[in-house]
Amino acid sequence: MIPFSPPRIDEDSIAEVVDTLRSGWITTGPKTKQFEKEISDYCGTPRTLCLNSWTAAAQLFLYWWGIKEGDEVIVPAYTYCATANIVHHLGATPIIVDIKDDFTIDVEKVRRAITSRTKAIIPVDIAGLPCDYKAIQDLVMEDEIVALFNPGSDPQDKLGRILIMGDAAHSFGATYQSRMAGKFCDVTCFSFHAVKNLSTAEGGAVTMNLPNAFHTEQIYKDLNTLSLHGQNKDALAKSQKGGWRYDVISPGFKCNMTDIHASLGLVEIKRYRGNLERRQGIHERYSKAFSALPCCQIPVGMEEDRCPSWHLYLLRLKHITEEKRDQLIIEIENRGISVNVHFIPLPMLTAYKNKGFDIKNFPVAYDNFSRVISLPIYFQLTDEQVDFIIDQVTEVLKEHIDA
Repeated sequence: MIPFSPPRIDEDSIAEVVDTLRSGWITTGPKTKQFEKEISDYCGTPRTLCLNSWTAAAQLFLYWWGIKEGDEVIVPAYTYCATANIVHHLGATPIIVDIKDDFTIDVEKVRRAITSRTKAIIPVDIAGLPCDYKAIQDLVMEDEIVALFNPGSDPQDKLGRILIMGDAAHSFGATYQSRMAGKFCDVTCFSFHAVKNLSTAEGGAVTMNLPNAFHTEQIYKDLNTLSLHGQNKDALAKSQKGGWRYDVISPGFKCNMTDIHASLGLVEIKRYRGNLERRQGIHERYSKAFSALPCCQIPVGMEEDRCPSWHLYLLRLKHITEEKRDQLIIEIENRGISVNVHFIPLPMLTAYKNKGFDIKNFPVAYDNFSRVISLPIYFQLTDEQVDFIIDQVTEVLKEHIDA
């Protein structure tokens, strides 16, 4: 069985983790700090804080930003539940809007959803494809939208407009208008989960790109403190001579990254260019093959002003039902290929149906979901396996639909 998305663990990965274990420093320490620096250098951003997940990174920042009960945060219907869950956990209301055909948030739908309670927008780079960030930035800077903004915290007042926080869980290494992911938005959150392009097994990061009026180094310190129960010293600082004494400044959380996880990240970021190139090559081979089939709608690849991170290959099939798509998945898996669906839209999940959301109000999200199949795409996939996937998927489509 060809797996869908196995982590890339080889002797280099193992050696780096063993080095960490032998060092005696396994919690947040020098390797985590080095990983943070390398992420900032790669993305071209001033500061990065590594944490134990995308979820922790995003929720921690929104908490610091002052998102609270009565506030609204706009999210797309087509995303993993974490994007909306973090808003719920802060007591605020997720406002769900539909997407465009390319899976990215529909900016005109965002415009209609903005109220005086809107504090943030979370665009999501599904499959690693950047959203139309210029349109989003232009929108939040419009005079009427700025006049509507009602800040509820000092940071919100300093920014003076709706925050744009990018959900780049899929898009580390993507580019938009010659900028790297991490620089598209005021703040960007990455995921380094086991299935991501760059994995630390579990992990995430928040990268700050706020205007010059903000003191980025102080924000980093504030977030770092919040990630460690509000304690004003991390383990590295406490390990110094006489450094045992600490204070707890405010009730915080526990979501720091460890050096064990950072070890994997340090290996992966050094070889990330090759990772992206291999994924792009697989993406292009799939697209060349499936574009020859009339039933296939191939995903967006490299364009003039944006390049994805090639995280997922979202193959859509034309004029089929959700039930037919599910049947095709079983047929493909019966041939020894693991495939998936990314994602079930938020309004289809019980938690959000119970909040009154109805998928009928999000026709593009449902249409995309109902006919998409995610094919394997990762560095370790061999040319022979890629050929096998193409051949078997093509046979399935020709046997079961008018291909």
